[in-house]
Amino acid sequence: MKILVIAATEMEIAPFLAQNNLAEILITGVGAPACMYALTKKLAQQKYNLVIQAGIAGTFKNQYSLGKTYAVKSDLFADLGIEEGNNFYSLFEGGFLNPNVFPYTDGKLINTKENYFELKTVNAITINTVSDCMVQTELFKKKYDADIESMEGASFHYVCIQENTTFLQIRSISNFVGERLKTNWKMKESIENLNENLVRIVNLITLNSLL
Repeated sequence: MKILVIAATEMEIAPFLAQNNLAEILITGVGAPACMYALTKKLAQQKYNLVIQAGIAGTFKNQYSLGKTYAVKSDLFADLGIEEGNNFYSLFEGGFLNPNVFPYTDGKLINTKENYFELKTVNAITINTVSDCMVQTELFKKKYDADIESMEGASFHYVCIQENTTFLQIRSISNFVGERLKTNWKMKESIENLNENLVRIVNLITLNSLL
């Protein structure tokens, strides 16, 4: 059973790294381009039974608890498109891409895997610029009705779907989107909970062949 665990930074999975001897590790760097390049190169060299992306994220909605971990069902490139005046149009809305041509389904990159290891699922968006601008926050919140946002998730889904690789993205909620006052973030709790779930999932898969 070959498992690859990837993260943007070592910090996010440091507790897992300290005890891991079951999975291969890839630190991609921050952002969609870095993730896409590093993961594509890795999958060209080696095939895996499962690739797990683990990281922290911000949430748009109060119903999701800070410090808790969720599995991402769908992701998309939120700020890839055309800005005209006060309006933003996705490449699908602009007619440049078909929202239902592989690897997309209704413009989303969906994980069709049904085993989320008892984690509640969320829908995510991926952005290139983290901002405290409420205009941007409200735009993406209204346009996509997303639960969380990150800077790498959609690129991870994109590569894995294209390469026909079984994958799982898990994200722990560290903050509310737009909240830049770091004292209000739950970074420590998020990392602890993320890594507890990462250890649990890798152990379950390795010991019980649950794929």
